[in-house]
Amino acid sequence: MPHTYSSYLKIDELLNLQECKSTGPEHDEMLFILIHQVYELWFKEILHELDYLTRMLRKNELTRAQHTLNRVLKIFKTLVSQLDILETMTPAEFLSFRKFLESASGFQSAQFRELEFMLGHKLPKMLDYHEQGSSARICLEQRLAAPSIRDAFLFCLSQNKIKIPQTLFERNVTQADAASSEVQTQLIEVYRSSPVLAQLCELLVDLDEGLQEWRYRHVKMVERTIGTKRGTGDSMGAEYLKKTLFQPIFPDLWAIRAEL
Repeated sequence: MPHTYSSYLKIDELLNLQECKSTGPEHDEMLFILIHQVYELWFKEILHELDYLTRMLRKNELTRAQHTLNRVLKIFKTLVSQLDILETMTPAEFLSFRKFLESASGFQSAQFRELEFMLGHKLPKMLDYHEQGSSARICLEQRLAAPSIRDAFLFCLSQNKIKIPQTLFERNVTQADAASSEVQTQLIEVYRSSPVLAQLCELLVDLDEGLQEWRYRHVKMVERTIGTKRGTGDSMGAEYLKKTLFQPIFPDLWAIRAEL
């Protein structure tokens, strides 16, 4: 039997995934669940696209890499716009069902942690928040042990005869990415002599900025909703989120701005 719209997209199953826990249930709990489920779907797509981006960079397929980056940037804009919808919920409306979240917290999002690992923000201690042997823990362990997007970018530069220190290709990839003055010197030359690679660099800066924009809007949404209270699951709430601001994915690309 050929697929229908509903069977192909599993609409029936999808529409039955929203299970409100509050008494009544409270009207706004449905919006809260939907927004966060959609976030997880977009995180899945971003991871899918960044895996493809990694392969394209390593193959030196610059046109496809740039196209993929543009798609990811559009998705980040969508992530930010979803916060506009969530902010239509007042603090009182959120508090009407907050206790029913119990220990659930966005801090526990394994896919967002995967995204951070891919982008070079690697903190092995984050594995401890996921049960040993769980599918989430296994995925995170794999991301931790894999090179980052920056590693793929540097490999791409080396394929285009840009002199990247060999030590950077031999580093411990489970450690967070760190700035390199040697890379910065080479990047300045890239901007001066290679328009195609310079455009790739600018798209990576856009990606960095897009993540920081989403983090900032997320912080303000949390402050607007719960102020300085601790987050659900006893997370640190807005105070923790503030600490994640202004942590660039590609520090070298920011460090050279004054030299261009």
